[in-house]
Parts: sequence; C-alpha cells; structure tokens
Amino acid sequence: MKHYILLAFLFFGLNGFSQILDPVDWSTSVEKISDTEYDLVVTATIEPGWHLYSQNVPEDGPIPTTFTFETSEAFMLIDKTKEDEGHEIDDPVFMMRIKYFEDKAVFKQRVSFKNSPETVKGTVEFMVCDDSRCLPPTEKELVFEFSSQNFNPNSKLLNPVKWSTSFEKISDTEYDLIISADIEKEWHLYSQYTAEGGSLPIEIKKKEGEKAYDDYELVGKAVESDTIKKYNDVFEVVETFFDHKAVLKQRILLNNSDVTKVTLNLTGQVCKEVCIQINEDFTFLLNEEVVSENLNPSDIDNNTSNEFLYGLSNIDLANTNQNCSNDATISPSETNEEKTLWSIFGLGFLGGLLALLTPCVFPMIPLTVSFFTKKSGDNKSAGVSKAILYGFFILAVYLILSIPFHLLDSINPDILNEISTNVALNVIFFLIFVFFAFSFFGYYELTLPASWTDKTTKGENVGGLLGVFFMALTLALVSFSCTGPILGSLLAGSLTADGGAWQLTAGMGGFGLALGLPFALFAMFPNMMNALPKSGGWLNTTKVILGFLELALAFKFLSNADLVQHWGILKIEVFLGLWIVIFAGLALYLLGKIKFPHDSPLQKLSFFRVASGILVLAFVIYLASGFRVNKATNTFTPLTLLSGLAPPVGYSFFLPNDCPNNLDCFKDLKEGVAYAQKVNKPIMLDFTGYACVNCRKMEEHVWSKPKIDKYLRNEYVLISLYVDDKKPLPEDQQVLVNRINGGTRKLENYGHKWAHFQTQFFQTNSQPYYVLLSPDGKEVLNAPVGYTPDEDEYAQFLQCGLDVMNENP
Repeated sequence: MKHYILLAFLFFGLNGFSQILDPVDWSTSVEKISDTEYDLVVTATIEPGWHLYSQNVPEDGPIPTTFTFETSEAFMLIDKTKEDEGHEIDDPVFMMRIKYFEDKAVFKQRVSFKNSPETVKGTVEFMVCDDSRCLPPTEKELVFEFSSQNFNPNSKLLNPVKWSTSFEKISDTEYDLIISADIEKEWHLYSQYTAEGGSLPIEIKKKEGEKAYDDYELVGKAVESDTIKKYNDVFEVVETFFDHKAVLKQRILLNNSDVTKVTLNLTGQVCKEVCIQINEDFTFLLNEEVVSENLNPSDIDNNTSNEFLYGLSNIDLANTNQNCSNDATISPSETNEEKTLWSIFGLGFLGGLLALLTPCVFPMIPLTVSFFTKKSGDNKSAGVSKAILYGFFILAVYLILSIPFHLLDSINPDILNEISTNVALNVIFFLIFVFFAFSFFGYYELTLPASWTDKTTKGENVGGLLGVFFMALTLALVSFSCTGPILGSLLAGSLTADGGAWQLTAGMGGFGLALGLPFALFAMFPNMMNALPKSGGWLNTTKVILGFLELALAFKFLSNADLVQHWGILKIEVFLGLWIVIFAGLALYLLGKIKFPHDSPLQKLSFFRVASGILVLAFVIYLASGFRVNKATNTFTPLTLLSGLAPPVGYSFFLPNDCPNNLDCFKDLKEGVAYAQKVNKPIMLDFTGYACVNCRKMEEHVWSKPKIDKYLRNEYVLISLYVDDKKPLPEDQQVLVNRINGGTRKLENYGHKWAHFQTQFFQTNSQPYYVLLSPDGKEVLNAPVGYTPDEDEYAQFLQCGLDVMNENP
C-alpha cells in the first residue's frame, strides 16, 4: 500500500490497462549422470532483441543471473552452476565488458543424492535489456521433477513432451478425462490408430492396483485431436502422429458415485532421430473441494483450478477462433489502440495549452526567450538554437516522468489497473483534487520543496546542453503549483482504455510539447511576442476557472471508489446534482456574482466573460437534462459528454437496474453458461469494470442503439464480468493460481477472479473486451473485439457470431 500511495503522489491517478511484457521463458529438466549424480538443467528462451546477463557481471553493472537452490539433507550441490558460452562485448552504457546471452541460454547445476532422487526447488533472479530499455530484476520459481512424467532416467535428452490434465463433468456418473501434450518441434507422438509395424501407438488403461480400479469403466477409446498421416520409409507403413500438440479425451463411467480420485496409465512412443518410450500415470481429482485448499505454487494445476472456478479449462477454448470470411481481419481493439494514444496525446496537448495561460508559466515565455536571444548577442542563431533546445528539454522532462510506469507495467500487468481502482487511493485522489481546487481559488499556494529548485538552479550554471536541460527542469518544478493539477486531472481522467503506460507517455508527450513549443516559436519569430496579451488579472481568472474544473473532476474519483466498493452514496442523482451546483457556481463567478481572494476589482464584464458565463449556464441546463427518463429502457438519459465520468445511469436511487439499459444479464460465468445451454443461445462475455470509461461509452451510446439492443436483448445471453469488483470471494474460491507471465497470486475478490479468467483464457487484460461463445461456453465463435464505438462495425461482429453458430449447430 505504501508503494501505491507513493505512485499516486508521483502521478495523480491512472486509469490504464496494459499488455503483458515477459521476454524470457524458463523451463527445467533433469539429466542423469550416474545412479547418484544428476544435472539440473535450466533453459532460458529469450525473445529476439533482448539480452539476458551472465552469472558473472562486474560490480556496478547490470543485475547478474543468480540461481538459488533449497537446502536439503537428501542431496548436495557439486561446484557452481555452469552456463553457456554467450557473447562478450564492451557495453557503451555500463562502460564495462559484459557477458550476455541472446535467443537461448542453458545453465546446469550438478547435484549428488544420498539415496533416490527427489524433487528439487529453487529460484532464478535475472535482468533483461534490449537496445532501448531494461526490465527490473525478476524472480522465477524453478522445480525439477524426477517423477515419471517429467524425467526419463535412461536418457540425457530434454523430455520432448510436457503433459497437463483436466476433466469435464458430463453427468453425475460420467466424466471426460483430458490429457494434453505439448510436443517439442520435430518430435512426433504416435496416435492410438497408427499402423502396426511402425512406432508404438498410445494406449490408455486404468492404473493397475489403484484403489478405485473396480469402481469405474473406460468408455471406448480416447477421442483425439487432429493428427498427421505420413509414410515411413524405414517401417514401410503409413504412420499417424501428433505434431506440436495432442489432446486426448477419455470418457469414464463411474460404478460408484463416491469415487473422487482415478488414475490412468498412458504408454506409447515419441520419436525424432531416436525414440523414447512413454509410461505415464495421470491422477484426476473429481471432487471440486480438493481444489480450494491452499496449495503450494509448485502444486498448482491451472486446468483443475479453472474447472473448479469457471467450469472450463484452457483446452476448451484453445485454437477455436473463426472469422466470417477468409480475409484476415483486425480486431477493433487493435485498430483503436493507435487512435486512443493520439486522443490522449491531444488531451495532453490541450492541458499544456491551458497550463500556458496560468500565472506560473505565461510570464516566463517572454522572459526566457529574451534571455536566450540577448545572451547570445550578435549570434542570433545560437540564441534560437538554445531556445529550441530548451523547448525540447521541457518535452523530455515530462516524457522521463512516464518511464517508471513502463517498468511497473512489465513487472505486474495488473498494477495500473490496481492503482486506478484501489478504493483508498481513489478517496485520496478525491481529497487531493479538492485540495488543488482551493489552491486554484487562491486560498493557499502549492509549492515543491525549495531544496529541489535550488539544486536545479545550480545546475543551470554548468553551461552547454546540460545547463539548458537544468533550466527546463527548473521551469517544470517552479510551475508545479499550476501544471501539476492540470496534468494530473487530464491524465487521471482519460487513461482508461487499452495501452497502459504508453497512454501515460502519450499524455505526457502532448503536455510537454504544448509547454515547450512557444519557447521555440517565439525564439524563431520574436516579433510574434508583441501579439501576446500582457500579464494581468485574466491569469488569475484562468486559475479560478481551472479550480472549478478540478472540483468537478474530484467527484470522478470518489465515484470510482463508491462504485467499486458498492457504498451506494454517489449515485447518478447525487453526482449530477453536485456537478450542477459546481458549474452554476462557475457561471456566477464568470458573471461577477462571486469573487475569490486574488481577483482584481471588476470594473465591467467583458464580452468574453459574459459569453463564457452563458455557455456554462447552457452546460448546466444540459446536465439537468440527464434527469429525463428514457421510456424504452426505464433509465435516466445518459449524457454523451459525461460518459465515463458520471456513474452508470442504472446506478440510481429512483430507477435502479443491475444491467445496462435494463438488459437481462448474468454476473456469474457458471450461471450464465447454464442459462445459455437451457435456452440454446450464444453467449457474449463482457469483460468490464466499474471504473472503465470506455465500457460506459459502449453501454450507454452503442448498446442503446436499436440495432445493437435487438441482438443483446433477443439473440445473446449477456454475461458481464467486472474485473475491478472488490467484493470478497467465498473462502473456498480464494485459491492460489499461476500468473500468465510467471509467479502466483491469490484470488481474494471477484475482480481478481474475472481478471485472472481473462488473462488466462484470452491473454489480454484490457477492458472493454467482448467474446462470443457457443451456448456451452467451450467454443469462441469469432475473433473477440475491444472498444468498438462504430455501431455498424459492432453489429457486424454480433451478426458474425450468430452466422458461425448457425453454420455449426
């Protein structure tokens, strides 16, 4: 929590979601050296362009790769961990000779066991960099298994098959037991139906000697996923095999309903240049309660926990996406990301222009430009170039502020979402923005510690490029009382779609560009400064206007906390009422009916103030129109300008409804799937959030269109899953699960549950995100989409799902 609060004050709130960055994949295996000695093998597969550093790095260099193994009386480590050759270079950044690995790295630690080998656990801490950035140190857990499923004691080859299991409950007495195999490149696992005389086929049997052996029966052979047939010149037969992946579903029939655990034995052969015999035992726990126990990270079976939590396994939804045509299509969530970044950049630029009109910045423009041009004397070009450089460094300062959030994004892809929806932080943001507002009203001044500006001012005397940079940094610090609240308001209120830390960079870039541009322009064209208005009372008027805007935006954060925590305090009626009071106050101020401490005496109302006052009064009337009732949906009328800022219109004292536009919806996956099967309708999964701006825009301004409403009301079963719902999960569902980018997390509330479901099954963590499924929830009907404001495009997406379902009833 302390780290969250520190981040909150560094940047006054975020509503961003991000993509997952994890450039190194770690895997483990075991090589037998003798009856007592083994090599623990760790393989790092590194994405192109990234570098993993050696275990031996000079001091003050990057973080070295470090392995730590648990201590045990059963074995001892022999020598140090060995590593590949790698590459050695004279690194220009760290200014030292450094060894690193690219593409792939293999590490080996020899161990000696006193008796038979047993599971060994350890961790690896590592750091990776590319040409433009470094990710912070990361830890991964390592587990070395000596069981039959993961270790072949008679071979030094990496085991080419990785196994996983899950199950589907068909009825009280029937189950499909699913065995999935990930097969390394160029290796072949042979089918149950491969020709005799060739490689050995898979055979699945009940495990001899198991307790439940007589309590169930195998129903026929296992159903197989797609196979390949190819003539084998050696055996002179046509062989049938799996390539890359194999899925086997073996149905069983229980003779005793009390059976909770069964074990299947699988034998077969996997071949490349050589063949390895397979003899694996797979145990299935059929009682769901077992999953809810607190598990050690190494014991977590994602497929089993997913079956328990969601009624689905990853295998169900694997590789089932279809399009309605043969043409490759791009998800709107992808095409809109670039648009979103540009819109955030534009908002940041607008905020920078507003900051220029404040007393902290505006008077600095002619002073600074004159300083550069006069200091350069007759060499006007030198003065112009320094002023341009000064503007560029202002932009650079604000871009640098966004860098830490990219590092946070790569450590934990949920962290920006956690910050933006954290109840305590949103309440803190509310108080901060109220504090900012009264500062703008003139009741007190906000300043950063004098020691900060003193240090940067000293740096200005360095001269050259560094001196100009420190001048730009000084401006950013001394103008904080005016720029901080504006920047915080714009970014905290607008970073709400896909893009995460990149949205922060775009917003910071727009803001810094708007601040730095005038210094460059007026240096190149000094005569333009004559057209600038003189400093005066209008600068304070601008600050007061911004104070009213700050006060209005403060209630956005309080609304986030209220929605997520279900307090029921700031519902739509109260929110609109508060905004009406705030903007009515702004109108009265512009018309001279209200004054603040630093206002100059008002001799007469200017045309601009009167026109602005009338415009704000018109906005107050517009806000009041939000109390009109939409008879079609029996809700208040959503206001386009407040979409995402105000609470949903269904969050109401007088016209409450749990689902957008009074649609029928489910907020639990299992309940929704059961109903969809009952009525035989496809499902629309709606990954959403209470504090998600673009989710509200879709619900209130796209879903409400008659064309879209017809689909959602009549053709689909809507299941809305809120990834920021802080309501605690039942204790039996608070389980430990694996993150998709490594590590584990405990699911403590419904938001955790649905966020994990989205990342685990669909490898994305941005909202809104819409997925169309078959009635049983086990087939994706077409490519999912994100924020899609175009009504026709969204209708095409929904119709596509219906067409695919009708083609495959």
